[in-house]
Amino acid sequence: MAARGSDLFLCKLKCQLQQPTQPARPAGTFLARSGLLAGATVTGSLELSRSAYAAGSDKIRIGLIGCGGRGAGAASNALAVNPQAHLTALADAFPDRMDGTRQALKAQRGDQVTVERSHCFSGFDAYRQLLASGVDVVLLAEPPHFRPLHLEAAIDAGAHVFSEKPMAVDAPGVRRVLAAGEKAREKNLSFVSGFETRYADSAREAVRRVHDGALGEIVAIEGVYNTGPLWHRGRQPDWTEMEFQMRNWYYFTWLSGDHIVEQHVHYLDYVGWLLHEEPPLHAWGYGGRSQRVEAKFGDIFDHHSIVYEYPRGLRVYALTRQQSGCYNGVYSTVLGTRGHLRRGGTRRDTGIFDARGQLQWQPPPDRAEAEVNTFREMFAGIESGRPINDSVAMARSTMLAILGRMATHSGQRIAWADAFASNKVLAPERYAWDAPPPLLPNPDGTYPHPVPGRTQVL
Repeated sequence: MAARGSDLFLCKLKCQLQQPTQPARPAGTFLARSGLLAGATVTGSLELSRSAYAAGSDKIRIGLIGCGGRGAGAASNALAVNPQAHLTALADAFPDRMDGTRQALKAQRGDQVTVERSHCFSGFDAYRQLLASGVDVVLLAEPPHFRPLHLEAAIDAGAHVFSEKPMAVDAPGVRRVLAAGEKAREKNLSFVSGFETRYADSAREAVRRVHDGALGEIVAIEGVYNTGPLWHRGRQPDWTEMEFQMRNWYYFTWLSGDHIVEQHVHYLDYVGWLLHEEPPLHAWGYGGRSQRVEAKFGDIFDHHSIVYEYPRGLRVYALTRQQSGCYNGVYSTVLGTRGHLRRGGTRRDTGIFDARGQLQWQPPPDRAEAEVNTFREMFAGIESGRPINDSVAMARSTMLAILGRMATHSGQRIAWADAFASNKVLAPERYAWDAPPPLLPNPDGTYPHPVPGRTQVL
């Protein structure tokens, strides 16, 4: 187990993840209403005020780890909401990824981007160099595999952290996230998640209404994330196997967690929020590779369908697919004894409906993009001395997705408790370009991939 501390401390962390959090509904922020962080300090939307950061100045030094499209977007959002914020350092496994991001952000945010070439760090140890350069806030947008390690290092360095989703790819990683979140709470540091739905005004109001009984008792939730194929960066003859997999990280479970973890986790996080972070008892499902059969697609599936079994007979159905030529849709439906809530799809279909299908409430447009609001509230918490700590919800939602992958990869009905207790680590023995990754190709160039009914996950 990667989490540090005494047996008592580890027991406390396990209980945080395994036991349902009781809802608390005082007036205040969505965190307080959802009971995500019992006993932890939370914050809401506050006006930013000027205060000292780096070396007694008003400047907030931001470092970005992971310079892909999402990393650039997160950095742009962070700079947009606070004129005192400056991007001062970049880190990525590949130097060519940094150059384009640095130029694009400089064009967007001008003088707020002050990254010198000496503060552009590449390689597996780039995160250490970035943290040593002196940053106040770290944005994590690297492949999910590395987030537990980078979260730990950032908190140890005394930096406030924003982490994209998901926060881990295996159960030991989830436990590391919980431990890092506990340390962040002790050090009064931010631990903010990229589950941006929780920072959307419309979603907050919808969840508040559900928690206040607008649907009666929830009996089932359907979450759909059906899209087409995604990017692929090919293979160059001079790349090692490690570099090929790192550049195409999405298609390798040890790096991405499979797309049920990397993408569909957004809707599983919404489920966790609606259910006050209560974990399921078991999960089972179907999954496989129907279109992604070529070697370049690594070992991940292209479709997953999962049933999560909760106490009281409640069921959650998670349906996700990345295939061309098929029906696409990204939405969720929450079914209750008095009606249903629909989020996503067309505006006509969005809102709370009674048992006869009559619209009872429709959310107004969000005042700001959720991704922007995330950083507005993050900086407000820092300025007020009451930083946001999303770590428990982050860990639970990530574990919910990992449980689903374990069920589809194995074809078995997996207990939540067994999945969370797993010590199976998806990681190479060492991080180096000439090191073998944990998944090696077959002699014909294809990769071993999970086969339901044969693959062991526990």
